[in-house]
Amino acid sequence: MDLITPGFGLVFWTAITFLILLVILRKFAWKPILGAVSEREEGIKSALASAEDARKEMQNLTADNERILKEARTEREIMMKEAREIKEAMITEAKDEAKSEATKIMAQAQAAIQSEKQAAIAEIKTQVAELSVGIAEKVVRKELANDKDQSQLIEQLLKEVTIS
Repeated sequence: MDLITPGFGLVFWTAITFLILLVILRKFAWKPILGAVSEREEGIKSALASAEDARKEMQNLTADNERILKEARTEREIMMKEAREIKEAMITEAKDEAKSEATKIMAQAQAAIQSEKQAAIAEIKTQVAELSVGIAEKVVRKELANDKDQSQLIEQLLKEVTIS
């Protein structure tokens, strides 16, 4: 009734069974199990390396994206500056052209006014000459015989007609 201590035979056969099991496991199962563990370990290492490469790639892509964004902003600023300069140049050119055109039109208008003024003065001189000839003709007809009346009439007409 020895329940607590096993007998020598039981320990012996248990140890023999264990050793046989170890030999069988070593011969048939140990290499495939170690191979599977090794493959799994290599797979994990490979996955970790791939993950690290992907992380580095993401960092590089992020850095490239930031650089590209910075370049794009710089180019946009340059383009905006050039557009403002072009706009200002166009406005200045349009103002200068408008001033030039206005000056040209004013000069043409002044020349036209001067020409019309000269024409009006010439017309007035022609009318004054015609009036003078008409007056002289009337005076000569009316008072050809009387010198005193003729002189008074000429003086009176000259006082009435003044050329400015």
